Amino acid sequence: MTKYRSDNIKAGVDRTPNVSLLYALGLTKEEISRPIIGVVSSFSEVVPGHMHLDKLTQAVKEGIYAAGGTPLVFPAIAVCDGIAMGHIGMKYSLVSRDLVADSTEAMAIAHQFDGLVMIPNCDKNVPGLLMAAARLNIPAIFCAGGPMLAGHLKDGRRTCLSHMFEAVGAYHAGKLDEAGVDDYTENACPSCGSCSGMYTANSMNCLTEAIGMSLRGNGTIPAPYSARIRLAKLTGMKIMELVEKNIRPRDIMTAKAFDNAEAVDMALGCSTNTMLHLPAIAHEAGVTIDLSHANEISEHTPNLCHLAPAGDTFMEDLDRAGGVYAVMSELASKGLIDTSLITATGKTVAENIAGVKNLDTNIIRSIDNPYSPTGGIAVLRGNLAPDGCVVKRSAVAPEMMKHEGPARVFDSEDDAIKTIYAGGIKPGDVVVIRYEGPKGGPGMREMLNPTSAICGMGLDTAVALITDGRFSGATRGASIGHVSPEAASGGNIALVHEGDTISIDINAYKIELKVSDEELAKRRAEWIAPEPKIKTGYLARYAKLVTSADKGAILE
Repeated sequence: MTKYRSDNIKAGVDRTPNVSLLYALGLTKEEISRPIIGVVSSFSEVVPGHMHLDKLTQAVKEGIYAAGGTPLVFPAIAVCDGIAMGHIGMKYSLVSRDLVADSTEAMAIAHQFDGLVMIPNCDKNVPGLLMAAARLNIPAIFCAGGPMLAGHLKDGRRTCLSHMFEAVGAYHAGKLDEAGVDDYTENACPSCGSCSGMYTANSMNCLTEAIGMSLRGNGTIPAPYSARIRLAKLTGMKIMELVEKNIRPRDIMTAKAFDNAEAVDMALGCSTNTMLHLPAIAHEAGVTIDLSHANEISEHTPNLCHLAPAGDTFMEDLDRAGGVYAVMSELASKGLIDTSLITATGKTVAENIAGVKNLDTNIIRSIDNPYSPTGGIAVLRGNLAPDGCVVKRSAVAPEMMKHEGPARVFDSEDDAIKTIYAGGIKPGDVVVIRYEGPKGGPGMREMLNPTSAICGMGLDTAVALITDGRFSGATRGASIGHVSPEAASGGNIALVHEGDTISIDINAYKIELKVSDEELAKRRAEWIAPEPKIKTGYLARYAKLVTSADKGAILE
C-alpha cells in the first residue's frame, strides 16, 4: 500500500527508471522521498497580472520546503483580456480556460503529484485552475497574484482600466482631447497585478477565497505588497497540511460552498463572468448550478460593495477594510452563508472569520445599510432569452433598471463599434450584438469596447446593450450578456429585426422582444444558420464541443 500518490513514480525497483529521471532533475534522494508538490505557475512576461508571479512561485516553493515537501514547478498559460480586447485575440480568451484545465490535468496525472499549489491571477486562468482542481480532486490550494494598485491622473483623481476604455469613448464623442487620453493611458495601470477594480480576475480571486480554496487575503492583498509574498510562503506550508490530512477540493467545493460563493458574489458586486465560471467549476466538482439559482440567492443577499466600475473604490480599499472575510462576516451575522464548511485553511468558515471586523463601512456597507437589499447580479428571462441572460445590476444606473426601446441590430461587435463611434446610437436605443456567443463567435468575446464607448459618450443612462457574447468585469451600464440560446444555435436573438421593441425590467428579472409568437415562427422558418466564422484550428474544435452560456460554456 502506497503512502503517497508520488510513490507511483518513485517506490520500488520497478520504478527505478522513473527515479533516474528525477535524479536527472538534480533532486536528491532525500527530496525524492518527500511528498512531491506540483506548483502551477502562471508567470509570463506578457500579462501585467502575471509578470511578478515568478517571485510568488519562489515564495511558495520556500513554504513547501519549510514544511517538508518537494516542489516542482510547471506552467499554465494566461491571456490578458485587456491586451486581447477589440480584435481577433479576444476569441481566445474564454477558450483558454479549458486549455488551462486540460493541460493541468495532463501534467498532474502524468507526474502523480501528491498535491498542487495553483498560482493564477487573471480572468480565465483562475477558473481554469479551479476546474482542474475540482476535476483532479487531489489536495490543492490557491495563491493568486493579487490586484493592481489604482492609478492617479495628473490632477490627483484615482483611475483604473475601465476609465481608460471609457476615455476612448469620450474622445470619439469630442469630450476628451488626445492629451486627456494620454493622461489615462500613462496612469490607469500603474503596477503589476490584476486590474484594480472588481473586474473578472479580482472577482474570481475573491470567490476562490469565499469558496474556501485559499488563505485569507488571496483576493485582495495588492500585488506589489510584501504581504503577498508572505501569503505565498504560508500557502506553500499549508498544502503540506492538506496532503497529510487528505483534504481535497471536492471536500471543500460542495454545493453549499458554491452557495456561499454566490452570496459573496452578490454582496461584492462581482463580474457577470462569474455566472459562466461558477457553473463550469461546479460541473467539474459534480455539482449542478442552475443559472436562475443566482436570483434566489440575490433576493435575500444585499449588495454591500460598489467597487469600480460600479463606484469609485478599488481592491486596495477592500483589502484595507477587511477583505473578503469582512464581507463574509457581515453575511454570516444574518445567517446568509453556511459557516460550518471546511476550507483549505484546514478550518471551518466560522473559525476563519471569528473576530474579523468590517474596518470601513464606507467601503463595505454594513448588512443593515446596504447599497441595495438584493445582490449585484441578476438573471433575466423572457422570449428573447428563454434560458436566461445576465446583467451586473449593481453597475446599472437607477433610470435604466426598467427600459423599453427600439432594437439596433448588429451581427458582430466590429459592426456595432463602428456605428457607436460614428454617433449612430441615440438615447432610448437597445443595441443588439449577436453571433458572438460561445459557438457563434466562436469564443464569446468580451464587449468592453462598445459598452465603454456608450458610457464614455454619456449614453449609459439612456441606452441598453444586449448580446449573446459577454462583458468584461469592467463593464457598467445596462449591459445584458450571455443571452441563451445564442444566435448561432437558433436562439430568438437571431430573429430580432431592426426597430423591434425590446422591454427590459431588471428588478423583475424580465426581458421581452415585443413580437408575436406567430411573427417569430414566420421569421424562424425563414432563418438560415450562418456558416461558421472559423473552420480550422482550436477555435473550430471548440465551437463544435462548447455548450450554451447558461451551462457555463463547458465542453461536452
